[in-house]
Amino acid sequence: MLQIKNLSFGYSKTDVLSHLNFTVDIGENLAIIGESGSGKSTLLKLIYGEFDAEQGEIHWKDTKILGPKFNLVVGYDFMKYVSQEFDLMPYTTVEDNIGKHLSRFYPEEKKRRTQELIKVVELEAFAKTKVKNLSGGQKQRVAIARALAKEPEILLLDEPFSHIDNFKKQSLRRSVFNYLKEQKISCIVASHDKNDVLGFADQMIVLHQKSIIAKDTPNQLYNHPKTPLIASFFGEFSVINDNIYYAHQLKVVDHLEFKATVTKSYFNGQSWLIEADFNNQPIFISHHTKLNKGTEIHFEIDK
Repeated sequence: MLQIKNLSFGYSKTDVLSHLNFTVDIGENLAIIGESGSGKSTLLKLIYGEFDAEQGEIHWKDTKILGPKFNLVVGYDFMKYVSQEFDLMPYTTVEDNIGKHLSRFYPEEKKRRTQELIKVVELEAFAKTKVKNLSGGQKQRVAIARALAKEPEILLLDEPFSHIDNFKKQSLRRSVFNYLKEQKISCIVASHDKNDVLGFADQMIVLHQKSIIAKDTPNQLYNHPKTPLIASFFGEFSVINDNIYYAHQLKVVDHLEFKATVTKSYFNGQSWLIEADFNNQPIFISHHTKLNKGTEIHFEIDK
């Protein structure tokens, strides 16, 4: 189990994180969300031992995680960190980048594991390709596979699918996160993308103004957002009478007490997102057709 106790950190005179407390069980997937600059990446680096904590402690099982003041070499064998900087070997192939971290004394096992991990990150067609010839998204997938090569007990992922195009993201997420569950590898994912979280995270923490303002399951945080910040992570929302409602919870009807004026319509695939003015504030409604600007509508709230 990972234990974070009263953790605080800052750069120079600027506090970034203050008095954080949480745990991550073995095999659990924890997502960290928050605005840019909220400290997501900093928290991962603290857990990895790249920074020295100003206050508090970090433990993985019986091992206390210490930073560069105490460790000449940053990091621990049981933990891997995949940042947005990949640090790969550009002039060797995908399979060589991954296989480098596997024992050469067992060539058959090395070959099997390398092929297994290439399949996990869906790069079978590029196994013999030199990394310098890959796209940014493909390099990101090699970095994930390389981190998994030594079978870490805990994996830290910083925006792990940010460079990967939408054609691959969905299946890749399923493949990687299912593999982690099967291998009982604990995982902490810092992300701004709800699709990295909703179907995969066991728990979520929300960072804001140096602190954890919420920690719960994705289901609970989605269905019961306590602040507009939390709701904004999941999608378009409106605040009506101090309550938060997602666009799909508002429905255009023939006659009701709520009236609004359409200001814009946005096509989003299965439906249209209608932006409307309600009591001089914008609201968002999911609707099956486009509505013209200036149209007066009535709507109800589906709770």
